[in-house]
Amino acid sequence: MNYKREKMTKMGRQTWTLLFAFMLSVCSSNAQKLVLPGDHADPSVVKIGDTYWASATTSNWFPAFPILKSKDLVHWTQQGYIFDKKPAWADFYFWAPEMSYEKGKVYVYYAAHKKNGNLCVGVASANKPEGPYKDHGPLICQEDGSIDAFPMRDEKGKLYLVWKEDANSIRKPTPIWASEMNEERTALIGEKKELFRNELDWEHNLVEGVSMMKHDGYFYAFYAAAGCCGPGCNYVVGVARSKSLLGPWEKDTRGPALNNNPDWVCPGHGTPVQKNGRFYFLYHGYNKTSHAFTGREGLLTEFIFNKEGWVDFKNEASSLNKNKPLSIKDEFNNTRLSQNWQWSVFQNANKSLKNGQLYLAALPGVSGAFVGQKILRGNYDAITILNAKQSTASAGIAAIGDEKNIVAALLKNNNMQVVMVKDGKETIVSSKDVSAVGKVYLRMQVRNGKDITFAYSLDGKKFTTLNVPFVNGDFLPPWDRAVRAGLVSKGDSKLKAVFERFEMVTK
Repeated sequence: MNYKREKMTKMGRQTWTLLFAFMLSVCSSNAQKLVLPGDHADPSVVKIGDTYWASATTSNWFPAFPILKSKDLVHWTQQGYIFDKKPAWADFYFWAPEMSYEKGKVYVYYAAHKKNGNLCVGVASANKPEGPYKDHGPLICQEDGSIDAFPMRDEKGKLYLVWKEDANSIRKPTPIWASEMNEERTALIGEKKELFRNELDWEHNLVEGVSMMKHDGYFYAFYAAAGCCGPGCNYVVGVARSKSLLGPWEKDTRGPALNNNPDWVCPGHGTPVQKNGRFYFLYHGYNKTSHAFTGREGLLTEFIFNKEGWVDFKNEASSLNKNKPLSIKDEFNNTRLSQNWQWSVFQNANKSLKNGQLYLAALPGVSGAFVGQKILRGNYDAITILNAKQSTASAGIAAIGDEKNIVAALLKNNNMQVVMVKDGKETIVSSKDVSAVGKVYLRMQVRNGKDITFAYSLDGKKFTTLNVPFVNGDFLPPWDRAVRAGLVSKGDSKLKAVFERFEMVTK
């Protein structure tokens, strides 16, 4: 397939629609499917009418919580975000949005860090899944932290909230709690009751990410266990069941219901959903090759209930064709920045589009201001055109972990530098004087998710390499996020960088 387009006047939805469709066209029809490529951790899904809606963790990337739409659970388009502005009570760590629908209203239960506090479960609502969403504040804030909420009605129709106490953060067991919730979804009422906790060897230090469904007289809890994230992850999916929401709960004695396969590792934290009478599970996993660099990606697999009344996942390995290239382009021809772009929740840089150019105001500090896009494979090239004449900031292209970890090629006053920022400490890898009076083409080549080489060109044809050997960016991914490829503007806030195009192509 060829997705090159002559004019990129409508980026956002169109680009990702094509991208998702392509990714799925190269997966076998009866295998585990990659349906949300790139960093889509903790996905949740709900069916509203004849359409499926989903969201996922964004952590400290902003805007928070993508709104995703599909007719078949396979081909998804993004419709915006739950939060374009932070809720007044929260400051960072926007995790695990759980979408639900009842009586004509959409609810999103999510975790976030409370200002001057710990992790809490909050709730927002909207009259339609596209939003806009109104935040109602936190529902539960335990001393050890509260995360991973899921709403469920008991066998008598009472509405409950199920969540995890984040006690593994202080090396304690992690109980899963349930408490009755008012019908307005604005407060918990009554006493909380423990449903179960991590007690089996394979669950290790935690259970979390509970989602539920009812089937044939049982409540079924799908939950994640062990370590979620990063190179040392050992996440798995477990299943428990009970005749009553408040228990007693029994766990499947066979062990994890979903574990590693040849292509995907550390599966966990998902939501069961039905389609045409069949059962599916939307969850996340790491690609075995690109792992933390591409992050926890959204996967879909089918399951059945066996004759003993337990869940069996279909465990066919995916057959993703890794040789087909994927491309994303943005020529900044819209009036607003494409929804593909995100930035740090801690930054408040000004971003504007005018006459086919992105104006990115600078910020001081080691990382400057930055915007980034999800990477989709470990091998990719990213190219931007920098308007050197109009740019006053130190500006360029980068592989971005977070505001303290970044590798960039930056141009300022006709001097090109390759800069590595690790744990907030800046190192200049190389420096080269460049006679730049107009457009400068900057290219970042990344291999194996971490081996980063920069080059520049004054005509877009002949490129000069800026660093040999490559910079090792294995330190870039934060523990709960993936790397972004993006653009940087560094310096006094009165300065700016001006970009005319961004393109990313996988290899």
